[in-house]
Amino acid sequence: MAVSLYQSAIPGFIAMLGNMKAWLDKAAAHGDETALLDARLAPDMHPLPNQIQIATDGAKGVAARLTGGEAPAMPDTEATFAELKDRCDRTIAYLQSIDPAAFDAGANREIVLTFPNGGGLKCDGATFVSGFAVPNFMFHATATYAILRSQGVPLGKADFLMHMAPHMFAPG
Repeated sequence: MAVSLYQSAIPGFIAMLGNMKAWLDKAAAHGDETALLDARLAPDMHPLPNQIQIATDGAKGVAARLTGGEAPAMPDTEATFAELKDRCDRTIAYLQSIDPAAFDAGANREIVLTFPNGGGLKCDGATFVSGFAVPNFMFHATATYAILRSQGVPLGKADFLMHMAPHMFAPG
């Protein structure tokens, strides 16, 4: 069975955004929210809120680019776990509204992306999804997990993969 372009990206984005919300719940129960919001893995990396903002922007952006639509604007103003979780919810709602056929129809669409620091990329939609959008999203999701873990939030591999097979993992 062939996997569609939509299936290779959107359900995984939705599931991981749900995981990220659960990580924030564990973080809230663990410690000082302000300190965790300021945490980063290295001095030249973005702090926790930016990691979630970039992940959600990337997920919305790939959906809009492949469908030829417009992603909902979300200013990067979140300053609490509740606001970050709401941003994840709004992104999930947008992704759930995407028509799989419209997304798949963007496989051959030319995608041009300019980076804020210079440079960019130009490729077809299928290459954009597999070569940039999914890896970029996962980088920022992983950075979110790693920031929280490095600050002592009790997260484990099961928290990262909980969406894959919930029946395989015991809660906790």
